[in-house]
Parts: sequence; structure tokens; C-alpha cells
Amino acid sequence: MSDIAIRVQNLGKQYQIGALQKNGGGYSYKSLRDSIASAASAPFRAVRALMGRNGTEDDHQEDTIWALKDVSFDVKQGEIVGVIGRNGAGKSTLLKLLSRITEPTTGRVEIHGRVGSLLEVGTGFHPELSGRDNVFMNGAILGMKRAEIARNFDAIVAFAEVEKFIDTPVKHYSSGMYLRLAFAVAAHLQTEILIVDEVLAVGDAAFQKKCLGKMQEVSRVGRTVIFVSHNMAAIVQLCNRGILLRNGALALDGVCEAVASDYLADALKSSNGQIDLRNHPARVPPCRPFLSQITMRNGRGNPASQFYPDEPITLDIEVDPPSTVKFPRFAITIEDSLGRPLMTFASWFNHENSGFVRISANIVARCQLEQLSLAPGRYILCASLSSKHEGHLDWIDGIASFEVVWNNNYADGELYYPVYGPVLKRSEWTLLSQG
Repeated sequence: MSDIAIRVQNLGKQYQIGALQKNGGGYSYKSLRDSIASAASAPFRAVRALMGRNGTEDDHQEDTIWALKDVSFDVKQGEIVGVIGRNGAGKSTLLKLLSRITEPTTGRVEIHGRVGSLLEVGTGFHPELSGRDNVFMNGAILGMKRAEIARNFDAIVAFAEVEKFIDTPVKHYSSGMYLRLAFAVAAHLQTEILIVDEVLAVGDAAFQKKCLGKMQEVSRVGRTVIFVSHNMAAIVQLCNRGILLRNGALALDGVCEAVASDYLADALKSSNGQIDLRNHPARVPPCRPFLSQITMRNGRGNPASQFYPDEPITLDIEVDPPSTVKFPRFAITIEDSLGRPLMTFASWFNHENSGFVRISANIVARCQLEQLSLAPGRYILCASLSSKHEGHLDWIDGIASFEVVWNNNYADGELYYPVYGPVLKRSEWTLLSQG
């Protein structure tokens, strides 16, 4: 018997860009008459295409896009595979094809076993039904028998922590309750394959940890897990293999740490220390672009993306607020090369600065560090703006990467090895006599 759970061969998915058609210099929606006329002329267009006289071929190509193209890989039973890529790389399209929500344009997918999918909050739930009814309905959609759902029902409800609300219509649930129950159903019912999209980002930290633990648990009993996330730390912690997608194509398939490092190195390239944030792809939805630029400055005050461990660093955040911000709070987080937070600098940590009362026009918030105090290596910069009373307004989780290089100022010719840890601080050593 084959040990392959999923086989993907030359998979491709093409979409038409919107429901718009060209109309002079702009675009307009098709009318019913246009749609009927287009359908009636389709056979004639097909004949012209076969005869090599399709004059509209270029126009057709301009109106379509390949979300995935020529993707092939196998997933063995019991593997935990992390799918990585920028927004628009084709991750969600791949999961929809694997879940058989949509049909491929080219290629094929072979699935050996029942699939449980969690692609977005509340998928397969009916808002008018209670949590109890939705558990049974969703389980049935996943191909489970009623007796099997009933056997796991108590565990599902306990995991989701919705005991008090299980007989309440889910339209009254918060997004967090929706998510907990949807994940609990997908994880507890005995599908051979579990497919989970970025929806875990909706939950709080405790719930995310709980979900990761559950996915590790289901993999230990031989179930296959496909996991999509922008959280590289979670990907590396959970997965033993990574697949990197770029522009709809498979760019890398291998050991998870190597794939994650390649993705971060490509996605977080800095621009000589100055990074435009207005249309940054790593902005966390639904945030708006309050932050317009960040500049990393070295000890000489020049923009830079390479620093020494013992030199001062200045971080200038330019703000162009679309609306007034009362009691603004700035924060900068430095993460390691896999996205694990190492340190955070926040404007409110020490005291509420009396000057941070209101922002209504362009302004620069400056954060200065006497020493970077990081060991040699590559690090990731994140930044956010929040209001004391309104919460997060803008948050970019992965702006750019920067490098810390060894300058031998701490010891004569000695190297610094990663095993020593990421934080490097000066210390004073003396020998004290015992007598």
C-alpha cells in the first residue's frame, strides 16, 4: 500500500480578473445582453482559435491570471508540511484545490483519505443554527457518521471552551468563539488529512498555542497536516517540511528551517536602511497606513542595514495619519531570523511621555538605543502604532531585515558562535582572592 497521502501533479489554476470588461480607456461591468452575446459567439471563437485566427487571444491573456502554475509535490502520510509565501503567492488557492472547493485549470490532485479543512472562520457553519447543530452538520460535511461525531462531541466543546453557548445560534458568537469551535470540529473528527489556513492568527496567544499542540498531537497518530501561516516560528515549531510558493510557482521544497530562512531573506530585503511603509505587503489587516516610512541609522547617523553589536542605533518612524490619533503609542520589535521576538522597545514602557498626546499631521517618532547588544546574525524589524484607547491602528509584522556583524571589539581575534545566544552584553570580570 502506498504511503502517499497527497499527490499534486502539474497543478495550475487560472482566474479571470474580475467581472469587468474593457470599455474604451476604462472598464465596465458586463450587461446581461453582453453575457448572452458572448455565450452565443463562444463556439465561433473556439473554431477561430483552432484555425489560428483568434484575434482576441492577447486580450484574453490580459484579463486572466495564473494563481498557481505547474506545481508538483507529494506529501506522505503523517507528514506536517508548512506552506509559506507572500500574500498573493498562491497559498490559499492551493489549499482550496486540495480541499476540492474549486477545480484546477490544469493538472491533478490525488487525495488518499478524508480531508478536514479550516480555511476561514466559520466555513461550513450556518449562522441561524446553534453551536451543537453546527458541530453535527459540519462533521457530516466532512464525511463523518453521526455516531462518530457524538463520540467526540464533548471533547470538541471542551476544547472550544463554548460549553455555556453550545445551544446558542452561532450568529451571536464572537469571531474567536467561531474560530475555536470550527477548529475543534476539524481537529477532533477523525479525518486522515487536516488542512489549516492562516485563520489561527485570529485567536489569542493561548489559543494559538493550544491549536499548535493539537496539530502536533494529531500528527503523532499518523494524520497528515498541511499548515499555512506567516508566523515562521510556528511553522518551524510544528512542521518537519516546508514548501515555498513564489508568484504561483513552487520555489523551494525541503527542510522547514531552510525554507523559512530563504523566504525571510527574500521577503525582508531592506533598502539601505530606508523602507517605504505606505503599501508594505506585511501590513496586518485591517490596519490602515498610518506609518509611511522607517529609517534605520547607524552610530554615525547614516541610513544603514548593517550594524555592529556595540554601536548605537536610531530608528525613525515617519507618520502620515489619515485621521487624528489621540495618545499615540509606538512600538518596535526585533525578531530573530525565524520571526521569534527577541526584544521590544515601546514609547509607553517607562512612562507616558507628556509630548505623546495627539498626532494630526506628518511627524517623526525617534527611538534611540545606546547599544544594539545583538550577536552577529540577521534580524527582522517590526513596528506598530496604537492609541491608548483605540488599540492598534497600524502594525507591520516584518518590515525588513538587517544584519549585525562581528567587529572583534569584545575580544582579540575571537569569534562569536550562535550557540552563545542572540544577546551580547559587555560584562566586567575580576578575580577575587579566596583568603
